[in-house]
Amino acid sequence: MSPPERDADRPASDSSPRRAATSLPPWARWLLGIATSLLGLAAAAFLSVLMMAAIALAVAYPNLPAISGLTDYRPKLPMRILSSDGVLVGEFGEERRNFTPIAQIPKVMQDAVLAIEDARFYHHGGVDYLGVLRAGLANFGESRSQGASTITMQVARNFYLSTEKTFTRKIYEILLALKIESQLSKEQILEIYMNQIYLGQRAYGFASASEIYFGKPLKDISLAEAAMLAGLPKAPSAYNPIANPRRATVRQLYIIDRMLDNGFITPEQHDEARRQPLKYRAPSEVPVHAEYVAEAARQLIFSQYGDEAYTRGLNVVLTINAAEQMVAYRALRKGIMDFERRQVYRGPEDYIDLPANPREVDARIAEALVDHPDNDELKAAVALEAGPKKVVAVLQSGETVTITGEGLRPATSGLSDKANPKTQIRAGAVIRVVKSAKGDWTITQLPEVEGAFVAMDPQTGAVRALVGGFDYAKNKFNHVTQAWRQPGSSFKPFIYSAALEKGFTPATVINDAPLFFDAGSTGSQPWEPKNYDGKFEGPMSLRRGLAKSKNMISIRILQSIGAPYAQEWVTRFGFDAEKHPAYLTMALGAGSVTPLQMASAYSVFANGGYRLNPFLISKLTDSKGRVLSEPKPPVLDESLRTLDPRNAFVMTSLLQEVTRSGTAAPAQATLKRPDIYGKTGTTNDSMDAWFAGFQRSVVAVVWMGYDNPRKLGDRETGGGLSLPIWIEFMKFALKTSPVEEPPAPEGVVSLNGEWYYEEYTHGTGVASVGLEDKLPTAPSEDERKSILDLFKR
Repeated sequence: MSPPERDADRPASDSSPRRAATSLPPWARWLLGIATSLLGLAAAAFLSVLMMAAIALAVAYPNLPAISGLTDYRPKLPMRILSSDGVLVGEFGEERRNFTPIAQIPKVMQDAVLAIEDARFYHHGGVDYLGVLRAGLANFGESRSQGASTITMQVARNFYLSTEKTFTRKIYEILLALKIESQLSKEQILEIYMNQIYLGQRAYGFASASEIYFGKPLKDISLAEAAMLAGLPKAPSAYNPIANPRRATVRQLYIIDRMLDNGFITPEQHDEARRQPLKYRAPSEVPVHAEYVAEAARQLIFSQYGDEAYTRGLNVVLTINAAEQMVAYRALRKGIMDFERRQVYRGPEDYIDLPANPREVDARIAEALVDHPDNDELKAAVALEAGPKKVVAVLQSGETVTITGEGLRPATSGLSDKANPKTQIRAGAVIRVVKSAKGDWTITQLPEVEGAFVAMDPQTGAVRALVGGFDYAKNKFNHVTQAWRQPGSSFKPFIYSAALEKGFTPATVINDAPLFFDAGSTGSQPWEPKNYDGKFEGPMSLRRGLAKSKNMISIRILQSIGAPYAQEWVTRFGFDAEKHPAYLTMALGAGSVTPLQMASAYSVFANGGYRLNPFLISKLTDSKGRVLSEPKPPVLDESLRTLDPRNAFVMTSLLQEVTRSGTAAPAQATLKRPDIYGKTGTTNDSMDAWFAGFQRSVVAVVWMGYDNPRKLGDRETGGGLSLPIWIEFMKFALKTSPVEEPPAPEGVVSLNGEWYYEEYTHGTGVASVGLEDKLPTAPSEDERKSILDLFKR
């Protein structure tokens, strides 16, 4: 059956959209046309954007900077100075950073950072598209911005891009992040981030921040502490827990919540961390006071590496032990402060006007004390009220302290109503106070006198402790290495050592009688030397003369052996001949030495006659722990010998007498051991006070004096000032060392309780010196009456 014919005037049936559209009402056809046009335009625009993005990517990606700085990451690492037992004692460099491999960064620290910075870090390829969408929705729905930078994008930005916020920079940031992710593992990226990021207080990286903010290594960080540090990258100054504790705590608690939300911690850990109180390290707090040592090491390394010393992450391991260093530091400060308590009160450091409004007082005090920082245990304070019976003062911390009774005694002259206005303590006075072991406060003052302490191992030359002054912040001059001072009687042993080679023995009798010299024998002017005690005791043995530090004995010895011979002899101990002119004044230590020179010189006696150069650095490594240098301790062989073993042995015996019955007798009495040797030293007019001494395992030297030399006081001596400091250190240094006295070497013999060189046992040595000189005699009765008559007139 054939189909019906179509009507010629009727269009054939058409099911196309166009055919359907013609059946729509005119208004609907109009809307459809507009929609079709817009859809076409949108499709064209989308294709154009895709094409432009593809072109931009094709052009920009190849022109992205090389990321060799990341693939071969070498951060600027400071020079770190460490004690022999691994305690950080100094750090030098613009950036304080301690590079730590990702495997050594605690998981709790990594989780805290991921929770707040990039929780999906291990699930994206450098750009977190879900994060971008979430941030976009958040920014659209809320009137505040929400970032979407991943950790990889932050690394890209921190290394290669500016901080400006532009669309172009964001595109480059995304492209760089993709490139980084294509060449580095996730662990490498996170490692770079956690070591490179700036966290305030000149700290770069979380390992350095842990030490700076909490005073502990990163491996010991707690969850609460990790959360606090994780809050710093966003704005280190705004979230600094020391400067802004309230704001920092709010962010820390939020991070702890985020760690729970992301499944990094349990609810129990979450609650415990929120409750944990945090203890921060004070900005000035240091674990070990070794500032002078650290600076000396810095100078040594800088002389070798130049500016690179501050950026290549060198680790300088010192020979000092942290515990011994702190004992030396405390002992020297105590000795200086003990002396200071005997000095007249010099008055407040400053005066300020206190506001009439009580609410403004605290702020004014805080402002004033910025110029008077605390000096360790010596706290700065401003007096609120002051009188002969009570002083109330406010510390830098804001604490109010009250001083009464014995605590006022050091400043009695400044508390009198009739005190000199320039030295009077009154309201507004800036004073120093110190807290006793019992908790009482005492008024004190910053000392003007200085001191030095150095200890070394006489068997190797390794420096064991070094304190170059009372306080490095107050005076950076290193008195151990830089202060050239007269050694006084502590130099006498080297003259006696020379005499042993000229036939003198410990039993040689020498006359302690007056002497007078014209200008020719002294190199300057006529000289009539005196003993410290003003007494002349007549003939005595050389041993006794050294023990009692008799000046006339030393001068007669030097006169006998000749000053030029002695001048050459002392160079065996490392002294400079030109600093010890060949005059008889050399017998009393009128030359110039440093404390370090003295320690090295006394080491020759301690080790049996070997001269060693002191050294401070035991090992130098790079940032990866590779050893760059590690000097081996010297072997004590004949190539290092500078003194006959017999000489060293007999001198040690003589110096033992000094610490047993002589001017340093408190040494053996206090330490309760016989193997202690040394010599006190007090210069003319008591301008320098010394003690140099040793046990076979350690030599230590103490000096006290004013930088601009002046009298310490008529009754101040090396035995009274420096010896107590030395004993305090030796109590600690020798507590595990057994008593060890040197064995007699070949060629010395004991005869009637005294040691002799074998060749001088038959009376062939020097028997006596100066016995023809007479002691001053007492006036006769007639002379006495004549003197009395003169006074009566």
